[in-house]
Amino acid sequence: MIKLIRTSTIPESMNILLKGQLKFLGEFFDITAISGENSYLEELVERENVQVFPIEMQRKIAPVNDFISLIKLYFYLRKVRPTIIHSITPKAGLLSMLAGKMAGVPIRMHTFTGLIFPTRTGFMQALLIKMDQLLCWAATNIYPEGKGVESDLKKFKITTKPLKVIANGNVNGIDLDYYSRKEINDDVTELLKKELHIEKDDFVFIFVGRIVGDKGINELIEAFIGLKSKKSKLLLVGTFEEELDPLQKGTYDEIQRNGNIITVGFQKDVRPYFSISDVLAFPSYREGFPNVVMQAGAMELPSVVSDINGCNEIIVQNENGLIVPSRNVEKLRAAMEQMINNKENYLKMKSNARKMIEQRYDRNFVWKALLDEYNRLLVNEKINPNV
Repeated sequence: MIKLIRTSTIPESMNILLKGQLKFLGEFFDITAISGENSYLEELVERENVQVFPIEMQRKIAPVNDFISLIKLYFYLRKVRPTIIHSITPKAGLLSMLAGKMAGVPIRMHTFTGLIFPTRTGFMQALLIKMDQLLCWAATNIYPEGKGVESDLKKFKITTKPLKVIANGNVNGIDLDYYSRKEINDDVTELLKKELHIEKDDFVFIFVGRIVGDKGINELIEAFIGLKSKKSKLLLVGTFEEELDPLQKGTYDEIQRNGNIITVGFQKDVRPYFSISDVLAFPSYREGFPNVVMQAGAMELPSVVSDINGCNEIIVQNENGLIVPSRNVEKLRAAMEQMINNKENYLKMKSNARKMIEQRYDRNFVWKALLDEYNRLLVNEKINPNV
């Protein structure tokens, strides 16, 4: 079978973002997953039935460590001689594409799941742009996760190579059988509500993701505490990352003391939390193509999202959610108030939420489109996909 290498900077990315996909592709390719070593990488072996090879890669810019990772990748690729290497996440993309080019891997694919440089300024933005330009120079094929990412790659002149969005965007699509309210027992939701002190007439906004500044948490907390409705709750599902992107002190203090703000940390299964909520609030500064917005939609939740890449492709204004300007507390608060007070519009958006995900992002459709792309590239290289 043709050898395919998939890489990500940290194993959590591959484990979560590509769930089920590697097992599907394993029917057609000999797959090895490369990322840092921890339990998430080990889980891939059991769940996805693929081989793994641990190589540590730093998320931050770390020249010495990055060079060591690059050399390790190069020697591994020279040893196993794969036909395809396909990376996600920024650092793994840069190192994998460079190592792949050095090692002579014929098909070198990178999917941009999100861009960091549009939210940076000055020297840091210039450095990040140069890194992405270098990545694209070393890659043979480049895939923006959505139209917004594609637009930014063109706008900032990251590459002149052709860009292609697979299917309708997103790296993996949604497992609609798994993300379904039918899968969550009513007894589970009632018990969870009781544990979290959520009453029957509470209107619950939920955020799922890293509890950091870049996800718009400072603005979300400010907007929430300004709501007129006193029967609202804000449920935060995710971990704080105080070293990488700390919240403002006032935000953190408010989260700790406000009884209507509930934190539950990281949850492997977020479905019960969606099931006890009314609206996803996701005011992130930057995304590629956010899984959480699709997951919420599949769980029949409308969303309030910021007007950024991915979010504004999944959400259609007043159809399955509301779109507000990024970093704008007043517009965010107004949208949240509208969700509470305009019952007719809320119910319309709620009824549309799942079917709009079904129509565009079923994972089987996304997987088939990716398999077709691999086979197309193999044919272009005059390699028989069925070898």
